[in-house]
Amino acid sequence: MLNYIIKRILALIPVLIVVAVVVFLLMYLTPGDPVSVLLGDEATEETIAQVRHELGYDLPIYEQFFNWFKGLLVGDLGFSIFYDLPVSTVFFEHLGPTVALAIYSQLIAIVIALTFGVFAAKKRGTWIDNTLSTVSVLGISIPSFLMGLFLVLLFAVQLKWLPVAGYKPIEDGLITHLRYLTLPAIALGTMQAGLIMRMTRSSVLEVMKAPYIKTAKSKGLSENSITYKHALKNAFLPILTVIGESFGALITGAAVVETVFNIPGLGQLIVNSIERRDFITIQGSILMMTVMYVFLNLIVDLLYGVIDPRVRISQGK
Repeated sequence: MLNYIIKRILALIPVLIVVAVVVFLLMYLTPGDPVSVLLGDEATEETIAQVRHELGYDLPIYEQFFNWFKGLLVGDLGFSIFYDLPVSTVFFEHLGPTVALAIYSQLIAIVIALTFGVFAAKKRGTWIDNTLSTVSVLGISIPSFLMGLFLVLLFAVQLKWLPVAGYKPIEDGLITHLRYLTLPAIALGTMQAGLIMRMTRSSVLEVMKAPYIKTAKSKGLSENSITYKHALKNAFLPILTVIGESFGALITGAAVVETVFNIPGLGQLIVNSIERRDFITIQGSILMMTVMYVFLNLIVDLLYGVIDPRVRISQGK
């Protein structure tokens, strides 16, 4: 197991290097000058040139990249001139709301998807199956921010059950924390629920054709026992893959929903940094989000061996 983990981590190093190069080049080619935005319209050319020199923005691109990458090797993501803080500090200050929103959204998506995905597989070909399949397609098709606006209009404006927007940390109380996260979590989780539900249905239907399922039926096992104890368990590997990818997508792709609901997470950090042309913060944040995404995929791969012993055998663990 340890050798497998080490090999997977080493395999991630080239990916992270390529991401670092691409992110740096994209920021360099993006129009706009962070120094001009920082100093304002009234700043003179001499002042702008002086600050650019102090920040190293007047160096050749390869020197800027070398200095930035050298800092990455020792864990230094750079210094944000707008927040007046190290980028790592700014990133972790905004990480908590995003992770809380992602976990809540994923739990909603998993509960909905597994419940209705298995139910649709059991009712294959009926009007229930067709209805659930249509609902899953609608869930995938409707953008999260649009779903969020619909939810705000219904549950916050009309019914006044939940807050319109904002964020309260868990220190203010778990119930208050969840009330502010519920609408954005449903908005994000709906799309992921549609994806996971379709994968659950197709995976369970595929496993239901297996010979051991027929054997279980011939032994007189109940339908629920066959479906949940045998079929769902053996169909869970592809479902787990979708769950892992969707959780990574929730962390890295919640920018619009966080902006709509005014949640001070990573998405809002990236949006604000783009508006300010805070290239150092953008580079460090995107790189850290990429690291989180690839390590989530690593965790999913390791869970394969926990769920299915055949995976451990094939990998010699």
